[in-house]
Amino acid sequence: MLDFQKKLTNGFYAVLSLPATAMGFALAIQIAALSWILRTEFGFEIYEIGIVWATGPIAGIFGQVIIGVISDNVWVWNGRRRVFIFFGGALAALMILCLPNIGFIASTFGISNILIIAVFISLTLDMSINVSFNPTRSLIADVTPPGQPRTKGYTWMQFISGFFGVVAYVVSATLGNYVLLYSSVAIVLAFSIIPPLFIQEPRYLDTAEKKIRAKRDPLLASTVSLLIPGFGHLYARMWRKGGALLAITGLAYWIAIAQTNVLWITLLFIIVAVATHVYSIYDAFITIRNKNLEDPEYARVYHEDKTDWPQLFRLYFAHGFSWLGIQSMFVYIIFFLEDQLVPLGFLNTGRMIGVSFAILNTVGFLLPVLLFEPLAKRFGRVAIHTVAIGTMAVAYILMGLIVRNPYQLYVLMAIAGIGWGAVVSLPFAIMSEKVDPKRMGFFMGVFNLSVVIPHLVVSFVFSWIIEWFPTKDLLFILCGLMLAISTVGWLFVKESSAVLNSK
Repeated sequence: MLDFQKKLTNGFYAVLSLPATAMGFALAIQIAALSWILRTEFGFEIYEIGIVWATGPIAGIFGQVIIGVISDNVWVWNGRRRVFIFFGGALAALMILCLPNIGFIASTFGISNILIIAVFISLTLDMSINVSFNPTRSLIADVTPPGQPRTKGYTWMQFISGFFGVVAYVVSATLGNYVLLYSSVAIVLAFSIIPPLFIQEPRYLDTAEKKIRAKRDPLLASTVSLLIPGFGHLYARMWRKGGALLAITGLAYWIAIAQTNVLWITLLFIIVAVATHVYSIYDAFITIRNKNLEDPEYARVYHEDKTDWPQLFRLYFAHGFSWLGIQSMFVYIIFFLEDQLVPLGFLNTGRMIGVSFAILNTVGFLLPVLLFEPLAKRFGRVAIHTVAIGTMAVAYILMGLIVRNPYQLYVLMAIAGIGWGAVVSLPFAIMSEKVDPKRMGFFMGVFNLSVVIPHLVVSFVFSWIIEWFPTKDLLFILCGLMLAISTVGWLFVKESSAVLNSK
């Protein structure tokens, strides 16, 4: 272990943040450029852009949970998380390179439907981001002690990641999205491969405990059955009720593939995927409670599990409504600009999006280190997070009510940045101290469901709602209402004992 890791220096926190920064940077590029390219270059409609953005939640459902489970139980290249960060970062860089060449790729393969290529590239990019995102966040929890050091780990993650996100949006606003896409490939690649080499990971599990914990994670096996239809009957022997659902899953998947309508395929696939995974989590929980406690070794591991499930589900609920509001803004802001500002003579939608997100992320990356960390030490992370989300809700509602020029939008984006800085830093620290630390990857993956399921709602439910809005300023009213519900939800989440004891 290097000396800067032993002493938990600021330099160590900076290096530790770089792998997550690579994925955050890739995501920022996608947010800045994807909807803009699809709308301006190919004329995609709201529902088509919603389909493309739905690939992210699909990738999150599979990628984060699967990789979380696997990375908890492997040891490759002297680490549990390292190999997944390497692989995901390299693939993300390649897909970023493909984004500005969607038309060329479609013509090369003789595919006339641009939507198919856009979905494929977006899905692969999102899958690669998700392959790495879970391990990068889990790594921070793995190598930092609970309490203030862990809070610092996640606030530094947001500080470094947010700074590079601002760089992405500034480049988008000044030099254009194509310059941003081509120049970012090397950054994503370098931040994914080099920093993990300087971080020593702890090795938690022995062979016996691995086998025991494998019984508790049917989620991985159920996902394999989903991806390889026809294998559901093999798992029916292990989960009698679950096997029937998985067999139906395989059949539904093949029916979807037989269709030619991309919307129909995506909708059916998402419904089956979500249903399968929700059932798998429920089945795992019931198995733990009712079936395997007679095994002494299993019971020992189960009773050592300190996961606070009631608090965890409250956190999932509150965090999910935050993302219903935030993701709606990310995906559909271009339609708000076209409806509200372009008729007034503000024509450069790409620049307005770039400046807006640069401001949002500037506030978002500065506040976690400069303000949230010291305030959380005094008042608690949950209290600070709740206030920040409430502030963001107010900012969104005001956007819908008063924005009639870009400058009003920019001011309110700065206020919304208070909530954004909290959303991408504090919940990880809060959640990480309510779960079994030996299964951090799994719980990071399940935690991500509170992000990706709202994304699906935004893509397939909110897209229809927003399309029928008489004016698109109602978009931000909808976003603000979702954030308001999230604020109420956070009032029911309790602060962890590690933070309370450190005051």
